[in-house]
Amino acid sequence: MLRRAFDAAQGRDVRLGGGPATIQQYLRAGRVDELHLVIAPLLAGRGDRLLDHVPDGVAGYRVAELVSSDAVTHAVLVRR
Repeated sequence: MLRRAFDAAQGRDVRLGGGPATIQQYLRAGRVDELHLVIAPLLAGRGDRLLDHVPDGVAGYRVAELVSSDAVTHAVLVRR
């Protein structure tokens, strides 16, 4: 599926969309160059955690941008 996306993009960026399981799959495969996380506070207890099942987490990334407000934090991580 990713090969088809790269072919269709003709050299432009390919963006992934989906839930944690989809993103985890591409992180484990080392196919994510940049990750834009939107972090908003909520009561924990339900849902899937993004970095579960990703053994190295974001160890191979650095924070390139971090913007916060009272309601949300945007973090852009790029591969080192």
